[in-house]
Amino acid sequence: MALPTPFRSSIGEHCYLTYGDDGCVRIMSEDNFRAEADEMLEAVKRGEISRSRQRAFASSVVVGALDKQGRLVVDPRLREHAGIEPQAPVVVLGVFDRIEIWEPGRYEAEESAGQNEIAGDSEGRGGQ
Repeated sequence: MALPTPFRSSIGEHCYLTYGDDGCVRIMSEDNFRAEADEMLEAVKRGEISRSRQRAFASSVVVGALDKQGRLVVDPRLREHAGIEPQAPVVVLGVFDRIEIWEPGRYEAEESAGQNEIAGDSEGRGGQ
């Protein structure tokens, strides 16, 4: 997939793709990935998260690099996690410290839930 131009400079020479929360693909710069991995290691040591979660995260990580046209290969496992079909349209979203790739229908549902929370709907996504 072609990464929109504004996002290209933020990820550097290499980036890290992994399962994202809520069913998206997450892209992180090397610095952000290292910081998250370090936080996860410390959380496992403190017993705050399981080693199973740590393994699942680690096994999902794919190192990526943009080609000269700004394209990035998204691993089939990550596409499957996000419900993204090959050659299908996607939503690419900058979320402060990461980039997310969404199947449009899933993103629409997430955006709606977030807007409901902002509007004061304490139920958000049906109480989740």
